[in-house]
Amino acid sequence: MSDDQQIRLSLEQESDYAFRVSFEETDLDTLLTDEPPPLGQGRGPNPSRLLLASIANCLMASLLFALRKQRNQPGKLRVQISANMVRNAQGRLRIPQARVELLLPEGNETYQHLDRVLAQFEDFCIVTQSVREGMEVQVTVKDAHGNVLMGDKSFEAGA
Repeated sequence: MSDDQQIRLSLEQESDYAFRVSFEETDLDTLLTDEPPPLGQGRGPNPSRLLLASIANCLMASLLFALRKQRNQPGKLRVQISANMVRNAQGRLRIPQARVELLLPEGNETYQHLDRVLAQFEDFCIVTQSVREGMEVQVTVKDAHGNVLMGDKSFEAGA
């Protein structure tokens, strides 16, 4: 795997707040996302649920990787994640904290080098560590003619 691997997704509005997510350069099926009522119809997960799913999935995969690295073969892992949306000072909903509980299928005496596994597995989690460190998001808005309405205009011809 390259250290500079690019990930590309595209979304297209299906209706109202429902969008089809395409995972470019893969054979994966599209994913329908939708806001819950009253904005949408709740026909798919919304971005907040996808964020929590990404954190939980990444942590579980990282724990499994760390366990296997120490020659453990655990049964099926489980994870539960929850968060409360709260309003910030400007009245906008935010998710300031997530609570994650990873559930091992066997007792701790079953695992080799569990102290080492627990000390390092979170470092393997790309999503959780990216969220914790904060991530710059550059936003550009273009019209149907390709004119940059907001954001980096260096892409326009002649700029």
